Amino acid sequence: MVAQDALNAAGAEAESLKNLWWIFFWVCSAVYASMIGFFIAAWIRGRRNAAPIVSETADKRLMTAVGAATVLSIVGLLTLLVISVAVGHAVGTFGTNANAMEVEVTGHQWWWEVKYPDSAEPTHQIVTANEIHIPIHKPILLRLDTRDVIHSLWIPNLHGKRDLIPGRVNKIIIEADHPGVYRGQCAEFCGLQHAHMALTVIAEGPEQFAKWKAHQGEGAPTPLTPDQARGQQVFLGAPCANCHNITGIDASATLGPDLTHFRSRSTLAAGLLQNTRGNLAGWITNAQAIKPGAQMPANQMSAVELQNLLAYLDTLR
Repeated sequence: MVAQDALNAAGAEAESLKNLWWIFFWVCSAVYASMIGFFIAAWIRGRRNAAPIVSETADKRLMTAVGAATVLSIVGLLTLLVISVAVGHAVGTFGTNANAMEVEVTGHQWWWEVKYPDSAEPTHQIVTANEIHIPIHKPILLRLDTRDVIHSLWIPNLHGKRDLIPGRVNKIIIEADHPGVYRGQCAEFCGLQHAHMALTVIAEGPEQFAKWKAHQGEGAPTPLTPDQARGQQVFLGAPCANCHNITGIDASATLGPDLTHFRSRSTLAAGLLQNTRGNLAGWITNAQAIKPGAQMPANQMSAVELQNLLAYLDTLR
């Protein structure tokens, strides 16, 4: 995974924000160094000559210096303002990107729902969670909304922060210049597990993305072994099917993340756990011990039922 760093830009929007940051940094550093220099010079001059200098010539020089500093400060601040507004307008313009691919991102306490709409066949949209796959060199229009409280999506390597506000849809454009895995997170305090609400953006070549998208559009595979078949029945009989969707079987709930291909994802619980069989077992049986306050309840089942369920869930790749 690429280091999460706003100064390690991997796209045009992030590059603009990085350049803006450096402009502010160097200007503010120069102003700070100048002010410290003036203070030191004044202190040294005061030590050398403690008697006040009172003359019309000295007053004029002082007025000229103060006036010049005032004009320079105003011009500098206005310049920074113009640059900041220009960059904000550039990274916040969406209508000119007619070729942008649209992805819908919905914030929940505390996970991310990701949808790839299909205007031709709305029922064929792809739904996943906590991962956004994108092709490189392609502008991606993220439509952001929330199902509960205010969240804020921040993918530092690709763009700045954008709030998700109840009752409205905000938008943001991201574009990756090269393949990589970039970490994002919620940047607005949204409750108990705010710190454990992460996601990853996987930028890949067009062929790899097309392959991923085609696979995601398929339903869950049919169980091939008796353990997997019994595990599917455990899933349908347990509270699992009341909260989760798996395309291809009688499970279409939307309270929790879509699980159709969830074992192909790198993490569980919105980035809190690596997606391993052991972590999955712990998450199923007692999610509250791992992520207190999460909507995932504890599930009581026998060891045999758990192993069968894990065998079935392992097929969802």
